[in-house]
Amino acid sequence: MQRTIMHIDLDAFYAAVEQREHPEWMGKPVVVGADPKGGKGRGVVMTCSYEGRKFGIKSAMPISKAYRLCPTAIYTPPNFPLYTAASEAVMNILRSYSDKFEQVSIDEAFIDVTAKVSSGDKSEIEKFAAAIKNEIGEKEKLSCSIGIASNKLVAKIASDFKKPGGFTIVEPEKEKEFLSPLLVRKLIGVGEKTEAVLKGMGINTIGELAALPEDFLHKEFGKYGLYLHEAANGIDNSVVEENYEIKSINRNFTFEEDTKDEQLIFAAIDEMLEDAHNALAANNFCCRTVGIRVRFEDFETHTKEKTLSEATADINTIRKVAKQLLQPFFSDKRKLRQVGIRMAHLEQKSSSQKLVSEYFPD
Repeated sequence: MQRTIMHIDLDAFYAAVEQREHPEWMGKPVVVGADPKGGKGRGVVMTCSYEGRKFGIKSAMPISKAYRLCPTAIYTPPNFPLYTAASEAVMNILRSYSDKFEQVSIDEAFIDVTAKVSSGDKSEIEKFAAAIKNEIGEKEKLSCSIGIASNKLVAKIASDFKKPGGFTIVEPEKEKEFLSPLLVRKLIGVGEKTEAVLKGMGINTIGELAALPEDFLHKEFGKYGLYLHEAANGIDNSVVEENYEIKSINRNFTFEEDTKDEQLIFAAIDEMLEDAHNALAANNFCCRTVGIRVRFEDFETHTKEKTLSEATADINTIRKVAKQLLQPFFSDKRKLRQVGIRMAHLEQKSSSQKLVSEYFPD
């Protein structure tokens, strides 16, 4: 049976929740992140509303630059408990539309609705997607964009097409046609490094990548080449499923510009820690291992970890360890492109038993 998969992505989620909680902010540029301190702040932008994006403000941008672009924007610190509660409410709505549900981050999820729209009729699918959008809008006062396709990979790419508030249907057998004109960077799993290599080979679009022989991609990229071949051709057989064992909680932050500014880097660590610690607390976890990951401007990547004598959920302890692990990298002359944190060897606070629960992706 031809599958019908939906990818639901909440629009400008953190900023949208803030606007919902402060109706007077609706229609105004809202920036979630560090305090700009009159343009002298050292932190970064976590996200901003679509009104703010019109001024050129982007995620991971230094907050000082955002302030220069739009000093009249509303700047607010992140409120993770509020965002988690809003996310849970939306995810419960989505679960009601299908028994095949998979949350992939705080603001996005997949549902397999094959059994719900068994006719496969486009108008029926459109009505189903509209019902989801309307219920989220009415009950949670939030907007979402939906991508609909025969597999998860294409559905996820499609959900980004008509943001904010739209939905895009990729009809069966047209996955390859849909992907073909898109830049290779739009393909899930293709980062800047792979994009640069492909461009060096004269490959700029997904269609050009799809035309390369599978054997050639395998030779150039190993197993990853086999993935590139299938993905570029719109092939993805992965299933929508919810049950994962959490082995670690990871967060990564890519700077808008490579930097050696220690205050900016530590500010990014602090913001990631708040988000990751919220995930830790939501599942009653402690962690025994704390790790950091850095990627330099030349894409060389290093990781360091420390295993504690006993598991902890104390954010100050975790922050102290993370920053100690990060400190030696500042002696390197190269700038940092990306920084990440990891909490591993997770245990429930009440016991050492591992918990099988929701997966928190990178």
